This record gives sequence, structure tokens and C-alpha cells, in this order.
Amino acid sequence: MIYSMSRHTRAVLSFCIALSLCSLSGINHSTLAASIPHGTVELVAENSWIAPGYGSTVGLHFKMEPGWHIYWVNPGDSGEPPKITWQLPQGLVAGEMQWPAPHRMGASTIVNYVYDGDVVLLIPVHAAPSIAPTSQAKLGAMVRFLICSDQMCVPGKAQLSLELPVRTRPPALDSSVESMFAAARAKLPQSAPPSWKVSARETKDSFVVDVGAGHVIAQAYFYPLVESQIDNAAPQKFEATTSGARLSLHKSDQLVNHISRLKGVLDLGGGEAYLVDAPIAAATRKPSK
Repeated sequence: MIYSMSRHTRAVLSFCIALSLCSLSGINHSTLAASIPHGTVELVAENSWIAPGYGSTVGLHFKMEPGWHIYWVNPGDSGEPPKITWQLPQGLVAGEMQWPAPHRMGASTIVNYVYDGDVVLLIPVHAAPSIAPTSQAKLGAMVRFLICSDQMCVPGKAQLSLELPVRTRPPALDSSVESMFAAARAKLPQSAPPSWKVSARETKDSFVVDVGAGHVIAQAYFYPLVESQIDNAAPQKFEATTSGARLSLHKSDQLVNHISRLKGVLDLGGGEAYLVDAPIAAATRKPSK
């Protein structure tokens, strides 16, 4: 049975973290991984150095034991996604974490959106033109996460660090991790093609999403980016059309206010996934007699 964590329980878990209910370990080099409950985590740099005025990418690399998972940016009905608190030198700025398409886990009334096995979460980093070349720049990251099996959840944290030289010439790729970063990028959902027409309409109980792709879509599953908009456990009604697909998504009973857009990831299977942002047409009301 999956452990169901309410929004209130998340606050309790934060308290549990403070009491150190999980094992902690820090690392001081990109090639070493921190031991965490039922896995490891490390901070890895794509480039061998950073340079003033250039962007780079670091990866938060989780390896989990079989049967254990962490959560997507929208965890679903329970859980918490990984969060980072950065400690960076002046002139270095970290961007938003980039999330691969997740997979659905659960049954009955509890469904979550998760990652298991080996996953790399990418974070862009930019060095200001004014950053001074030094022998080493230290990037620190306090990572908090929730790792779960189908029986229990364990809150965890790890203090990670990464040291990189700052040089004046453009950054070069680190060949030892090139394939890891290429594979991580391939799993990121792409922007929907400009030719696509994606729209949504609202009925009393559902959101109906129409995807006009110019060709038949054989399968699709919608992962909502925002919590408490759709019923995660409800079956998604899929219909292939001559120009794309139609999905009917049951509304969440926690959805109180009207929403104007439906944002999420449309997973077509086989590693093909797209970011969609569909405007919602209000439900048509029949005129009173």
C-alpha cells in the first residue's frame, strides 16, 4: 500500500528532517556520491570549467535501489519533489531545475508521478561577465527530497559541493559525463511544435483537451504541472482523431477556483513528450427557457 502524504503531513515531514530521521552525507568532489537512504546522489558538472559570461549545466544525479522512487515537480496525490538551496560564489546564478517526463505510479485513489532507478535533473548555471577567474569556484547545494517505496517514505537531505576552475576561455565539455548529459536532455519534454494547435474546454466534471498535430496520435497521457487540477487517479479517456488526439481529464475535487489554462506534459510514449499550455474555454451554458 502506498503511503499517502497529505499537504498537512508535508509540514510534519519537514520537522522529521530537522530531527534527522534520515542518514546524511556530504561530498566535496563531483566524482563522489553522497549516501542517502536507499540510494546515492551527486552533483555533476557538464563542463570542465566555467567562464565569465558563459552558461553551463550541472546535474543532480540520483541512483535509487530497486523499488524506491523520488517525485516529479508535481508529485501527484502525495510526496514532495527534490528541492535545492544553493550556496554559490558571487557572480554565479543557478536557474530553474529541468524535469524529465515522469511515470505514473499507484492505483485505487492514490496516484503519484515519480522517477525510479537512475535519473539526472538538469540545472542551468550562468557566470556573470564580471566574475573573476580564480583557481577554483565552489558550488554548494543543500538538497532535500523524499524517497519512497510502496510501503514507506523516508525524508532525506544531503549537502553537496562541486569545485570548478574559472577560466577566461569558453567552457569545454567533460567527456567523462558527456553521454550522461546527452541522455538526460533526451528525456526532457520538448516544446510543442509550432504547427500544433492545442486547446481545452471545460465541462461540468472534466477538461477536454484537443491536440491538432496534423497526424494521428496513437497514444497519449497528460501529466499536469499544477497540483489539484485533475483527478490523478481517474482514468484518462483517450481518443485518436484524424488530426491528432483528444483527452478527457476528470477534474479534481480539490479544484475550487476557475482556471484559464491547463499546463502539463503530454507523453506520447517511446520517449516522446511535449510541454503543452492550453487555454480553457468555459463550459457552454444552455439558455434558460
